[in-house]
Amino acid sequence: MENQSKHWEDVRDLFRNWREENCRQSEDVVDLWKEVLVNHFSKLGDEGWLVLEQVFIAALDCHNMEVANFCLSKLNQEFPDSMRVKRLKAMKYEALERYEDALDILELIIKKDETNAAPRKRKVTIYKSRGMIIEAIKELTDYLKIFMADQEAWMELSDLYISQQEWNKAAFCVEELMLHSPFNHLYLQRYAEIKYTQGGYENLEVARSYYAQAAKLNPNNVRALYGLLLTSVHMASNSKCPSQKKKESIKLSEWATNQLSQLQGSNDSKSFSSQILEGMGNLQIGNDAKN
Repeated sequence: MENQSKHWEDVRDLFRNWREENCRQSEDVVDLWKEVLVNHFSKLGDEGWLVLEQVFIAALDCHNMEVANFCLSKLNQEFPDSMRVKRLKAMKYEALERYEDALDILELIIKKDETNAAPRKRKVTIYKSRGMIIEAIKELTDYLKIFMADQEAWMELSDLYISQQEWNKAAFCVEELMLHSPFNHLYLQRYAEIKYTQGGYENLEVARSYYAQAAKLNPNNVRALYGLLLTSVHMASNSKCPSQKKKESIKLSEWATNQLSQLQGSNDSKSFSSQILEGMGNLQIGNDAKN
């Protein structure tokens, strides 16, 4: 076997690199552990506990409960009162779909240390996996009252609200994200998409503004360019839109179309975007004829 020819020190260094790079490589970790490193565990020193944790998580990924139980047993013997080991035990119960047992352990960890973010996030994950979206939203909302600067959590909460079609609350979450990173074009695009989905002239106007800003910050953002194109078309065809804003919409749609054509390399053919612009031109001609 190729793995058996590896020296244990090489495997140790490889595991260390994977930990530092946040790289799971679960199948490789389990295979190398069983074939090489398990026989040299005593030589690893204090680093051995980190290796055990790494192998435990990898074993859960592979649903190799024999290896997972071995690692957890070793860790529990060495650190019987560790909250970190208890969290690993909760992860094991998750893998076994014993969700209530996992939640009990996580609740115990939170009571011991209310500033520990990891168990709170695990609870959200469990609720989501069970389809308990309302409970996940409540847990994540409580989490953000303590960890207000967690941008990933705000984005996750936005996704949960979108899944429940609570657009105003989803928009609020993205507004929080934009306060943290006002020049992040993806946040601006996300906000525009929510407003576009809500519909109505006022929301379309807001959506167009944020799509335009996102496209300005990153002219290669195709979703923002298409969003800008579509909102401009809808605004120009809306009877509530003043003539000045119709002209602005036409200019913005032309710019977005040119950007898309350059990105798609479709200057010599009618792309989807140019067809929309042509339709918009016909619409404008029709409006002029009525006037």
